[in-house]
This record gives sequence, C-alpha cells and structure tokens, in this order.
Amino acid sequence: MSQIYKLPLVLEPQPEGGYVVTCPLLPELITEGETVQDALQNANDALAAIVEALKDLKKPLPSVLQATKENTPLWVETVLAI
Repeated sequence: MSQIYKLPLVLEPQPEGGYVVTCPLLPELITEGETVQDALQNANDALAAIVEALKDLKKPLPSVLQATKENTPLWVETVLAI
C-alpha cells in the first residue's frame, strides 16, 4: 500500500506552455508537465524519488514530510477544467 503525504504544490504556468511544479516546504521537489495532470503526476514521481533517495542514504524524512494516517480526511485545493 502506498503512503499519502500532504504537501503544498505551486504550479507555475510557463510562457512556452506547460507548468513548473515546486513545493515551498520541500525545495528538492521540482518538476514540470505539459498539462496540470502531467505536472501533478510528475510531482508524485518526484516525491517518490526523494523519499526513496532519503531511505537509501539512511536519512530521515524531513519533518514536513509526514505520512497521513489511514482514513484521515484530506483537504485538497485544486483546479478543475470542464
């Protein structure tokens, strides 16, 4: 089963198209995507790589990166396009 982490993400539109994704609490997380959906998927992949790298280096997860407890309600602020 996968872990769920709560982090704020900033999706910055780029003049040439697409989005750059950063996390104000986790500066190591930076990625991009052509669409919002791609950008969020790439942010998920980037977070997984950060967590794996920290585990491989036997370093603790940053205190801002705490897994949520199972069955905890989550507040998600997002954009929807219809």
